[in-house]
Amino acid sequence: MLSSRSFAGALNQVLFGAERDVFHTIIVYTILVHTTTTPRRPTIGVFDSGFGGLTVLKALLELVPAADYVYFGDTARLPYGSKSVETVARYAVEAAHYLESQGAQLLVIACNTATALALDQIIAAAHVPVVGVVEPGAEAAAVATKNRKIVVIGTEATVSSHAYRKALESRSLQAREKACPLLVPLVEEGWVDHTVTEQVAQIYLAEAFADGFADADTLVLGCTHYPLLKPLLHRIAPGHVRIVDSAESTAHAVGAHFRELLPGSGKDEEERRSAPRLKFFATDSTEKFGRLGARFLGLAIENVEHVDLKE
Repeated sequence: MLSSRSFAGALNQVLFGAERDVFHTIIVYTILVHTTTTPRRPTIGVFDSGFGGLTVLKALLELVPAADYVYFGDTARLPYGSKSVETVARYAVEAAHYLESQGAQLLVIACNTATALALDQIIAAAHVPVVGVVEPGAEAAAVATKNRKIVVIGTEATVSSHAYRKALESRSLQAREKACPLLVPLVEEGWVDHTVTEQVAQIYLAEAFADGFADADTLVLGCTHYPLLKPLLHRIAPGHVRIVDSAESTAHAVGAHFRELLPGSGKDEEERRSAPRLKFFATDSTEKFGRLGARFLGLAIENVEHVDLKE
């Protein structure tokens, strides 16, 4: 390693010594670059059809602060729930490839519909590890339950796929799935503690915990919008019920396997201590994404970049 004095002298010779040859110039320039470049932190890409995946990003920032994050919201083509499996898979694969082009070394599919309908296709098309939201949520429910009876609430598309039921039954758990289609628009309206939202949620939960599931002791939030309703749901759910947030569960799963999923992610301690860098991309209005997204992330969202993925 050159001392500061000898390095300055060498650099001076490069800048002012016309007699020095090109080879010497390349050697000194290489030393300069090597001594000023900071090792890159690992980058995690987070994908959702819209805003809900920001609750997953919020949990990741708390649990895995040693990474930088790139978030992609396909807001121009939501909701995914009304699309065919083939269309959802195509959209999700396009988003995955875009995140990889932005340097993502791990993909988190923070969309229950995309995970339920297209996770296998995304994994097959991606060149980096992929984590969905269903399996972490099911695993957390398996740990939480005492009587092995689980209720899952989600969107029509997620419930119709029976992805959660299959994941829970594979763990020898009984599962009841309930579609709650009105909750997402109520959350996006900002009515997370409104009396109308409470009344609607009470109706959904009464139906979900009926017919042999009154004693179910675990409620899985199978939509990434629903974490904003946790205070309300805690008030109205049966008192013996534990709530499992699939957004938090996914962040825990990523954190538990961070070094395994991203080899070398813990090498530079000083770099790991710096704050995560965040980049946001949306396929529709960037102003709307920043305004609504802040509710889900709990932080101001600035400098959203518009992306136009061609059909």
